[in-house]
Order: sequence, then C-alpha cells, then structure tokens
Amino acid sequence: MEISCTRCHQPVLAENCYCPHCGLPQLVYEAEGAAAPSSPDEPDEVVHDAGTVAWKPALRAALLLAIPAGLLSSGVSPLSPFGVIWAAAGAAWAVTLYVRKQRAAWITIGAGARIGLVTGLMVAWLAFGVSGSALFVERFVLHQAPQIDAVYKTFSDAWQLKTQESVAAKSPAEVAQVQPGLARIQSWIASPEGHAGIYTMAYAFSSAFLLLFSIGGGALGARWMARTRRSEI
Repeated sequence: MEISCTRCHQPVLAENCYCPHCGLPQLVYEAEGAAAPSSPDEPDEVVHDAGTVAWKPALRAALLLAIPAGLLSSGVSPLSPFGVIWAAAGAAWAVTLYVRKQRAAWITIGAGARIGLVTGLMVAWLAFGVSGSALFVERFVLHQAPQIDAVYKTFSDAWQLKTQESVAAKSPAEVAQVQPGLARIQSWIASPEGHAGIYTMAYAFSSAFLLLFSIGGGALGARWMARTRRSEI
C-alpha cells in the first residue's frame, strides 16, 4: 500500500516512517480497534529499579529518623547505652518510610544498606557532636571539671592496676622490655591531652558501632519490607 507525501506528493510506502524523497516524517494512522490490547497484568505505575536509590527522598527519610536516634544515642540521654539499638531501628524505619513514599514493591538489601549507611553517618555525627558539646558545657560553662576529672581518674587508676597485674606475671626480662613503653602510656593518660584523647577515642568507637548497626538495620529493613510486600501480592 502506498500513500502520498503531504509535502512533495511523491509516493511513499506505508511502512516507511520518512519520505524517501524529501525526508518528511510520515504520520501513521490505525483503524479503530486496531490498537494492540493491553495486558491486564501490566502495571499502570512506573516500575522502580529495586537496586537504585532515589537519594532526595531517601535523605529526607534518613534525616527524619537520624535526629531522634542521634539524640537518644548521645551522652546527654539516659538511654545512650542502647545507642546501637536506636541506630539500627532508625535506619530500618528510614528504609520503611522510603519504600512507602516511593510506592516501590521492594528494594534490595544493598539499597537498604546504603540508606542505612547514610542514616548511620547522620546518627553518628549528631551523637558525637552532642556528646562533645555537652562535655564542653559541663566542664567550662557549668564548672563541673572536678566531677569529670574524678570519673576519669577512677578509669585511669583501674587501667593502671590492671596493667600492673599483667606486668607482675611477666619475667624480669620482659618487664624491662615493656616498662619504658608503659611508662610513656601512663604519663600520656594522666596528662590533659590524654584525658581529651581518651574521650575522643571513646566517642569515635561509639560512632563506629552506631554506623555499623545502622547499615545492618537498613539491610534488615529492606529485607523485611521485601517479604511484607511480596506476601501482599
């Protein structure tokens, strides 16, 4: 079947999309009812890639949950010993909110872990910052330095006692070998720099654990949402 080009009026085959003479795109008309029937199982909504994270809504969900989790995990909270639980729960909840907002059927464990990683970074940063700021205020604004130093001295005395017990079990040759290094460490711990360094390392280790548990919480949240959504289908 041939049709005529509307520009140059030359004959054009029906299957050609462009006029071979002038290059004008050709419009194709179909008779009524000739359209291919849509499959009843074809979803109307956009299919999301389960392994890809839309970071704008993910960051909003992560920030929303990272704030309470970070405050609960900081040194000002009486519930801070359970900080890893708050971090994991916050990351899992952030993944849940993200999946529901995106109306996705599910996301992969890797995508959930990435959302958990971002949530954990926020939680760790907030907990570290709040704990450090609270310590500064207590020491220099509220003038509670004697109480803080007393707590630190208890820790340092316990460490020295345990070290002396460990050294006492060694031979004289081994004691002579390790004694200079132990003396330097003890001198550093007793110094103001050592005091600040110990607190900084403690907060850093705590932040690292918060981050690791947040990654695990995000992965578990993605797995749980995948099971829930699949069971609903």
